[in-house]
Amino acid sequence: MPIYINLDVVLAQKGMRSNELADIVGITNANLSILKTGKAKAVRFSTLEAICEALDCQPGDLLEYRKE
Repeated sequence: MPIYINLDVVLAQKGMRSNELADIVGITNANLSILKTGKAKAVRFSTLEAICEALDCQPGDLLEYRKE
């Protein structure tokens, strides 16, 4: 899939752990892991909004398109 999730990079830049973000956003660690690894088939805009708010970032910081 040509969409890549840069959530690990942004988490490291912000000095936040995955479990802390999951608690803030209100999703399980398992679901956050699925998103981080790119195995998610979709992401709700409300979840994306909550992640961006928690990490003080833009959706484009998290999602990247790479032509295959």
